[in-house]
Amino acid sequence: MRIVASSDWRDAVPFETPVLVADVVPGEPTRCFTCGADSEPLARTELWAFKHRHPKNHDGYVRFYCAAHVPQAQRRPEPATTPATRARASRPAAERRPAKPVIPERQRAMCPNCFVEVSATGECGICGWSAD
Repeated sequence: MRIVASSDWRDAVPFETPVLVADVVPGEPTRCFTCGADSEPLARTELWAFKHRHPKNHDGYVRFYCAAHVPQAQRRPEPATTPATRARASRPAAERRPAKPVIPERQRAMCPNCFVEVSATGECGICGWSAD
């Protein structure tokens, strides 16, 4: 059995960016996550969808917030640039990394009768053929 991720409206919501709920999914009035289940349902034009990151689910999760509780959009910190990192970034990737040595694959002895690889002793474990 093959398990695949489903695709729905939550895939279109960007991470850590408030989006008006009416723009992403139409429907009936609903409640703010922070206000709770006892609060009055609000129109979808008054709620914000906010997609949070989750450490074990790469799709994250979406919560609806009213204007008073919507989290601020988070900016990812820019990496600090120093003259050394700028010089390194300006060089092509081929110059930055040393080339990996090419190691040819070792030819292994095969049994001519069974067509299996023989052990290091040179003897076939199935029919007893010897490479000597």
